[in-house]
Amino acid sequence: ITDKGLEELVVYVEEVRKAVGYEIPLASDHYGHFGVNDCIRLANAVEKYNLAWLEDMIPWFYKDQWREITEAVNVPTCTGEDIYLKEPFVELIDNRSVDIIQPDLASAGGILETKKIGDYAEERGIPMALHFAGTPVSFMANVHSAAATQNFVALEHHSVDLPWWEDMVTKIDKPIVENGFARVPDTPGLGVELNEDVVKEH
Repeated sequence: ITDKGLEELVVYVEEVRKAVGYEIPLASDHYGHFGVNDCIRLANAVEKYNLAWLEDMIPWFYKDQWREITEAVNVPTCTGEDIYLKEPFVELIDNRSVDIIQPDLASAGGILETKKIGDYAEERGIPMALHFAGTPVSFMANVHSAAATQNFVALEHHSVDLPWWEDMVTKIDKPIVENGFARVPDTPGLGVELNEDVVKEH
């Protein structure tokens, strides 16, 4: 990262922080994988904006490099959306590579596997955020897994600006997400039914 590039990244974070204030957690995501030293420079430069975490600065499987970054900075570190099954998370957690793990339930192995990942992290003092970019069906699977996991922090959601996203399911009160929160259904299954016509349309 050049000095100019670092300045631009800092301005970007500063402007978003100004817009949302300090009551709302703010995280910064996916930098395209650059070197350890630049990760440390970036974290130090944005530290004053009190980020919830810096995510996916380098590939998840560089466990020792992640630990080097995590130990060198005060901004929490986070990775995990590309990991399949519990075992690689165990390695990250036992190595104290990151401050927060972030499995994607739909690609990590499903509801039970994600619950196992979260429980293992909890036993070792690591919180879990959940990565999510998909349909309301997958969203509700995440909601159920999160509700059953003690160390859950936040559920990512990429479709807040799609007016038809919620229409892909029925049999649930809407809006599904309100003021940043989702209710956990007490109806059978995931608590939603697929609206196949809307799914086919989009």
